[in-house]
Amino acid sequence: MTKLSVNINKVATLRNARGGNNPDVLMVAAHCEEFGAEGITVHPRPDERHIRYQDVYDLRPLITTEMNIEGNPIGKFVQLVLDVHPHQVTLVPDSEHQLTSNHGWDTWENINFLTDIVGRMKEEGIRTSIFVDPDPKMVEGALRCGADRVELYTEPYAANYAADREEAIRPFVEAAEEARRLRMGLNAGHDLSLVNLHFFHQRIPWLDEVSIGHAIIADALYMGLRETIRLYKRALKS
Repeated sequence: MTKLSVNINKVATLRNARGGNNPDVLMVAAHCEEFGAEGITVHPRPDERHIRYQDVYDLRPLITTEMNIEGNPIGKFVQLVLDVHPHQVTLVPDSEHQLTSNHGWDTWENINFLTDIVGRMKEEGIRTSIFVDPDPKMVEGALRCGADRVELYTEPYAANYAADREEAIRPFVEAAEEARRLRMGLNAGHDLSLVNLHFFHQRIPWLDEVSIGHAIIADALYMGLRETIRLYKRALKS
C-alpha cells in the first residue's frame, strides 16, 4: 500500500502571514493523521518562511504515524534532523532562497558529500531518501551513496500530464523500475494532485509513499481537510 504523507508547510505559510498561531500547525498535523494520513512531512528552510525549526521540535513528540523531514543538508539542517530523529529524512538540493524545489540531486557529482550525510543518518537509524530527477542513472547513484530510498521529483510529470500523460510518465516508470531492480524504496512528490495522482499510481503501483502539500491544502479550502485526505487516499488505490 502506498502511504500518503501530508506536507504541512503551506499551513505554516498561512500562519506566518499574520503572526500568532492561527492556523495551528500542530493541530493540523494531528487532524491529518486522524483523517487517515499515514505520515507528516515538513520542509524547513534556512529563512523559516513557512515551517520553523521550532515547529519541527514541537511536532516530533506528537506524530503518531511517520515523520519525514525534507531539506538541503546544510549544517543547521543536519543538526535538526539528528536532534529530532524522524522516521525519514529526504535530502533535497535547494538553494538558500529558492521558492520551491525544482530539481533533484546529481548523485554522481555529489557522491562523496551525499555518502557522508547518508552515513551519518544511518548511524542514527534514520531512513534516508534522496530527491532525484526521473533518471535511472541518478537512482543508481543514490544507491551508491547508501540511500534507502529515492524520491522522484514529479513536477515535470504534472506539467506535461494534460498534453500527453503517457509521454509524461514514461521517464518516471523507467526510473521507478530501476529503483525496484536495485531493491530501493520509492517515494514521489511535487505537484501531484487529484488530477494526476491516480494515473501515476496506476503506472507505478509499487510506490512506498507520496508526499503532497500544496494541492492538499488548496483542495481543503473547498472540500475540507477530512474529505480531501479521503479523496487522495482513494486516488492511491489501483
